[in-house]
Amino acid sequence: MIPAVRSELRKFFTTRLWWGMAIAVVVSAAAFAVLFGFVVDSGGGAGPGGGQLIGDDTQVANTIYTAGISVGYLLLLTIGILTVGAEFRHQTISATFLATPVRLRAMLAKVAALVLIGGFYGLLSLVASVGVGTVVLRVIDRPAFPSSDVVRTLALSLLVLALWALIGLGLGILIPNQVAALFIGVAVAWIVEPLLGLLLGIWDFSRENIAPFMPTGATNATLNSISQSAEEVRLEWWGGALTLGAYAVLLTAVGIWRLSRKDIA
Repeated sequence: MIPAVRSELRKFFTTRLWWGMAIAVVVSAAAFAVLFGFVVDSGGGAGPGGGQLIGDDTQVANTIYTAGISVGYLLLLTIGILTVGAEFRHQTISATFLATPVRLRAMLAKVAALVLIGGFYGLLSLVASVGVGTVVLRVIDRPAFPSSDVVRTLALSLLVLALWALIGLGLGILIPNQVAALFIGVAVAWIVEPLLGLLLGIWDFSRENIAPFMPTGATNATLNSISQSAEEVRLEWWGGALTLGAYAVLLTAVGIWRLSRKDIA
């Protein structure tokens, strides 16, 4: 198992993709920390739906430190898709299964590698966002670490990125066409799902019983960022983490099961 995981890591870190993604993660984390810091410093005003953008010190710190996570999890989603999509596109999946004949072991090696990759990019994101965010918080006269909840949120952000990478892996298996998987995955995660969340917020039943369990809602709940709406219903942080984990486990498990039964040319 360890040689298979090492092989998957080597596949990723011997391409130019890894440092391109690293630059994007660091720049987005730092840039969004500054942007959200200025939003907080300007008074925030009222968010869509009449919600107050400014929260307590803990929520402000969480929001600034994890402001770039929306870009970060899209990048990790992309990496997850490419992990298996590139193998189908370049027809190297056969060689992978020849090197590791037990398909379940080969796919579990990809899962383990993606968890490590997610943690790696999560650390890069934290270094950038906390480094810049601490300066921003000092400038706007807010405490950098007002409570232990901030440290928990920073740790959970690593988990969030790893889970989104696994969601991408599941999509990449279920949609073997790499281009289609990338288009569908990014479009759903960044456009369709947020718009659907807004639509579900119109009715009380869907706002309370469906919207909180959407991937974006679960991510925001896990990270305990500032609420954008006074009427928003949000899960506890552990509920958000479990919900996001359920998406990752379901998509990955279904994808691995499907691939284990599929003929590979």
